Amino acid sequence: MIVDDEPANTLLLERLFEMVGVGRCKSTNDPREAMALLQEFQPDVILLDLSMPHIDGFELLELFHSVIPEGTYLPILVLTADATGRAKQRALKSGANDFVTKPFNNAEVVLRVRNLLETRRLHCEMRRSNENLEAVVAERTSELRAALSELRDAQQQVIQQERLRALGTMASGVAHDFNNSLSIILGFGEFVLRICEQHHIEDAVEQMKIVLTTAEDAAQVVGRLRSFYREDSDVRERLIDLRGLVEQAVTITEPRWKTQAMGKGIAIDIQLELETTPRIWGHASELREVLTNLIFNAVDAMPAGGSLTFHTGVEDDSVILSVKDSGIGMPEEVRRRCLEPFFTTKGEHGSGLGLAMVYGIVQRHRGEMEILSKAGQGTTFIFRFPASIAADKDTCPASGAAVERSLRVLVVEDQELIRKIIVNNLGDDLHDITTAANADEALDILGTEDFDLIVTDQAMPGMNGAQLADAIKRINPETRVILLTGFGTESEGGQEGSGVDLVLEKPISQAAFRTAVAQVMSTAHQAPAGLHEPAQELSQTA
Repeated sequence: MIVDDEPANTLLLERLFEMVGVGRCKSTNDPREAMALLQEFQPDVILLDLSMPHIDGFELLELFHSVIPEGTYLPILVLTADATGRAKQRALKSGANDFVTKPFNNAEVVLRVRNLLETRRLHCEMRRSNENLEAVVAERTSELRAALSELRDAQQQVIQQERLRALGTMASGVAHDFNNSLSIILGFGEFVLRICEQHHIEDAVEQMKIVLTTAEDAAQVVGRLRSFYREDSDVRERLIDLRGLVEQAVTITEPRWKTQAMGKGIAIDIQLELETTPRIWGHASELREVLTNLIFNAVDAMPAGGSLTFHTGVEDDSVILSVKDSGIGMPEEVRRRCLEPFFTTKGEHGSGLGLAMVYGIVQRHRGEMEILSKAGQGTTFIFRFPASIAADKDTCPASGAAVERSLRVLVVEDQELIRKIIVNNLGDDLHDITTAANADEALDILGTEDFDLIVTDQAMPGMNGAQLADAIKRINPETRVILLTGFGTESEGGQEGSGVDLVLEKPISQAAFRTAVAQVMSTAHQAPAGLHEPAQELSQTA
């Protein structure tokens, strides 16, 4: 691009560059057109006169540099008849890259222009290389950030797993005593229930059923604390009517949302919008725990009272359950973190495990969970479970089956109350029962008497139940052995490969115990197999 007010100069330079093949040229003799020509032509080098009417070369130098992007090298060669050192110094200071005086030597101008073009080419290549390098750096930076994010996620998962492992360790430590206590509640509760049913005390029957249901639910709490994030847990236990489950959960929690609330001078209104829906596969006790957790959380979120609405319905192939409260709601940060284990906004009054357990239970039931909440606008939990249109009889273990003959049974249990409960359960089926308080006493009895079935506790002073089972099988391999454990089948050691035929978790109902006896005796003339999983199913069904 050539800017010179003398037409003869611009014509000479255009012909010169055309002859040597420097490139395309455009020129103007009016410096006022220079800025428009610069934008239109986008030159690689500018040849500029200094002394021109209207706008001189020094002003144009300032205008050019005001529009040339920062970091762009656009060389400017000044051609002027002013050969003074002051003019040259001023031009170079104003941003010119080279200086040639008129009259100029043609070869010199061509060489200087070529040098400036080569320098510009190198600058452009370097800029492209830098841009490519920046793109590579940005890509690598993005990859590093992604890797760092994955590392942080993995770290959080490890931390969460360690927390859950620590929780499982703590839970297993209290499981034995906890489940033994529940065994007593469940055992004598069933005994009282049978008396109430025999005497037709209807109110007491309903209340005792609630007590027994609550005891059965509580029996699974410690086990789920160890494993509420197991992805492979089997939930196909039996078909559940979600509508009836909601009604039952509301009844069980009435002392909290009604009686205690009224004692504090607040009123909580529960609305049931329950449509008839297909049944879903799952554990009733686990889903009841989901509902009770949500009810308790809703009560805490409505310190001045409010309403809690349950809705069931069908959407496509899913059964929908929504639980909506009119409480204080959750800010977005709390809503995003509320499912994290040990995250709580209740301070010392919360463990941070309730909603985490809810989420784990829903996942195990192949369900989806959505939380809608805003501060001051209440909270809605929406659950979607796959619907079942028919019962699969093969997956629903029979309950209450009994053996067809009287058995000789030895009960080995160090706790007297639990021993009495087992005897009561077996005595109703007219079995001939002998008891022992420990393994040594049991072995003394086995030295003089034969038994069809041994029911033994696992945790006993001296020899434990699994060791006793081994000793029994050495005496008589045909004797069936049922092992009762308060630790849970997952945390109990020393059972696999032993003489145990069936493992049952405490507490266990009379119906499930009767079914277990029938099951283990049906294999009396078969080679013992690993029956741990059926035993688990029986205890969970109970």
